[in-house]
Amino acid sequence: MSSSVPRLVVAAPSSGSGKTTVATGLMAAFTARGLAVSPHKVGPDYIDPGYHALATGRVGRNLDAYLCGPELVGPLFAHGARGCDLAVVEGVMGLYDGAAGEGELASTAHVAKLLRAPVVLVVDASAQSRSVAALVHGFASWDPEVRVGGVILNKVGSDRHEELLREALDAAGVPVFGVLRRAPQVAVPSRHLGLVPVAERRSAAVEAVALMAAQVSDGCDLEGLLGLARGAGVLPGAAWDAAEALVSSPPPPLSVPSPGAAAPSAPPSSGAAAPGPPLRPEAPRPPRPDGPEGVRVAVAGGAAFTFSYAEHAELLAAAGAEVVVFDPLRDERLPDGTRGLVIGGGFPEVYGGELAANELLRKDVAALAEQGAPVAAECAGLLYLGRELDGLPMCGVLDVRARMTERLTLGYRDAVAVSDSVLAAAGTRMRGHEFHRTVVEPGAGAAPAWGVRAPRPRVEGFVQRGVHASYLHTHWASEPGVARRFVERCRTS
Repeated sequence: MSSSVPRLVVAAPSSGSGKTTVATGLMAAFTARGLAVSPHKVGPDYIDPGYHALATGRVGRNLDAYLCGPELVGPLFAHGARGCDLAVVEGVMGLYDGAAGEGELASTAHVAKLLRAPVVLVVDASAQSRSVAALVHGFASWDPEVRVGGVILNKVGSDRHEELLREALDAAGVPVFGVLRRAPQVAVPSRHLGLVPVAERRSAAVEAVALMAAQVSDGCDLEGLLGLARGAGVLPGAAWDAAEALVSSPPPPLSVPSPGAAAPSAPPSSGAAAPGPPLRPEAPRPPRPDGPEGVRVAVAGGAAFTFSYAEHAELLAAAGAEVVVFDPLRDERLPDGTRGLVIGGGFPEVYGGELAANELLRKDVAALAEQGAPVAAECAGLLYLGRELDGLPMCGVLDVRARMTERLTLGYRDAVAVSDSVLAAAGTRMRGHEFHRTVVEPGAGAAPAWGVRAPRPRVEGFVQRGVHASYLHTHWASEPGVARRFVERCRTS
């Protein structure tokens, strides 16, 4: 099997050049023309895919060669782009910026090569003219395997400025697919962790996406860009499938290990790196879950909990769960019949007052955890399960206190499960990502969730009865067995 979906990667020399505006505008503009557009984002970003989804009407998906391994980038892309007329992939940071100390790994250039996709370079031309040719030439020639198919010039000041830029790039033999003038009204507001998510400003976000689409439609050669995308050719390999991934992953242990058991493998300070996921052969689909709906797993959503990967819900469903989304800001009870709870990342610090005021739900979450039901919490979920956040009462499942700080904790992590939990057996290795400006005290429980080796060897997170809570964001497609293990625990708890 293979994928022949036309595709483009939108990259830039550095952050702040206008990638999100151009990528989102292209998605919306092509969608308005009647094309089915598949939106993708390089790296672990949760916020940009929300704008992509608004632009296309399809789920925004991430392509992360660090979290999932290079082997899964193509299959996950093909899964998301199945049946589409075009795929637009927004890059991360600068074109060649990847995981620290890992060379090209997880960079936009790396993903473009894995996808065999042409790159359109978005250049902030506001403070240059002829020098733009040298800049673009350098990026286009740095890695011969990266095909820079052309540029879109952003923040161009005038007709004369555009003329100088075009002359320079024409002499360098680089096609110009668009020229965008300065348009501050298209700017999307940001705060401490990046853009403000769509869920918090939906009407304003709809208007912003419409402005991006209009700007891109007016300033870009859409036909030329579509022709470039169609030249991407065939991407070999089968599309990722949640059910097949579950069959290919190792089964969970038959018995439930005692909570908090120490990991039998090397400690995090040993320097052993978490390996990338193995290649998974095609396999038959697993049997359908018992009953018409399977066990019910509640997944936190709404404005306070917007950080999640679409593949997590797909894996839970394939493992036999009925996934039900609830909003901790509005719903006073967990969904009826909840057997397990997943609370991902987001901005609980922004909504601390509302979360604290919803006392009925906080008590419901605490009662579910007290019963030993499986609860998986990442970052914002960890804060919500704690005793308090910035002095406001939270669920009290974990005896921790959290507070906002000025310090940003950011980066990829190699991790090993230190304690047996509802997600992983001790010794399981995964890769994750941290992204927060909060601290929890203490930082780890008597049975920690993970050991990480960088930026310093440490243990973090909490395993307590059925609860697995940690700052670490992980991508379950890299280790599908965690979804099956979680659902199995939901059945037996």
